[in-house]
Amino acid sequence: MSTQRIINFFLPCLGLLMVGVLWWLASVYVSKDLPSPWKSWEESKLYVLKPFEKRGETDQGIGLLALYSLERVAKGFMLGIGLATPLGFLIGLSKSFHRMLDPVIQILRPISPLAWLPLGLVLFQSSEPAALFAIALCSMWPTVLNTMAGVRSIPQDYWNVAKVLRLSKAKTFIKILLPATLPHIFTGYRLSLGIAWLVIVASEMLTGTPGIGGFLWQEYNSLIYAHILLCILAIGVVGFVLDRMMGFVEARLRSV
Repeated sequence: MSTQRIINFFLPCLGLLMVGVLWWLASVYVSKDLPSPWKSWEESKLYVLKPFEKRGETDQGIGLLALYSLERVAKGFMLGIGLATPLGFLIGLSKSFHRMLDPVIQILRPISPLAWLPLGLVLFQSSEPAALFAIALCSMWPTVLNTMAGVRSIPQDYWNVAKVLRLSKAKTFIKILLPATLPHIFTGYRLSLGIAWLVIVASEMLTGTPGIGGFLWQEYNSLIYAHILLCILAIGVVGFVLDRMMGFVEARLRSV
């Protein structure tokens, strides 16, 4: 194993060890209510060692809870990018649409999911579609903006070639527009997926639906702090895996 590989392995381990030490110090000197890493493991290991076991409606393994959340994220994310991708192409291709929709996007983009969720509950009268509504609206903007930027970054020479070859609009889209913008689009997808994962946790906490966010809020109300920390770690790990998956796809597209 090369020296660089050894360094690349040990540096992340060192970072995790530092977080663990800070966690232990906080549990000893900052708050006695905060369980130490070892105590958190002792109280939460059943959820980790049997991640897909369902012992009751409110007592399920962390893997099963993550799957509930991921299912909602997948639905909301697909809905969001399904709206965002064509909208990004439209705004990138048309200056008139850009002037018309840019103020709307800039107003809606910074609105918190905690604001969208009550509106979703008013509109749909149910927590499940309200959560999908909030995920789609909050996660779509990075895809809109990156797709628009990708379209605008296409060199004018590409458009000139399409005119010379008399390509139809469909062939221009397939041969020129889509290949040139695809890396930008997947950058938007990567950012949108990260936001979708953030939103689902907040949505489940507010609505109490089964999932990591719902379990976190339930354990907070029960004052079981070790399980809160378990949820926080699970949220981080799942978010990390999702980001790496999308990053891998993005890197492969850029190398083509």
